[in-house]
Amino acid sequence: MSERTERYPIKHIVGFVISIVLTILAAWTALGSDLPVSWVVAGIMVMAVLQAGIQLFMFMHVTESASGNGHVPWNMMFHGFVMAAIIVAGSLFTMTFGW
Repeated sequence: MSERTERYPIKHIVGFVISIVLTILAAWTALGSDLPVSWVVAGIMVMAVLQAGIQLFMFMHVTESASGNGHVPWNMMFHGFVMAAIIVAGSLFTMTFGW
């Protein structure tokens, strides 16, 4: 048995705790701070990107390589980002022009 298996998922627990802290910090920023609205929005967006990165690397096995033709998770992430950009752009267009 050449593989070493970890019995206690410390990586998952650390990622979960960091995600919870970022969520609480974002909620406090939105509800309890006296910052201007533009700073609140920018801060929440930065925390969202950080949390997405933590989720991808800690929980979604992005660092694992696929067998065969290279690193498949990066390919799926690219297509996911493209789909998210299309949905966000379409939603903003619809909300802006009232269609």
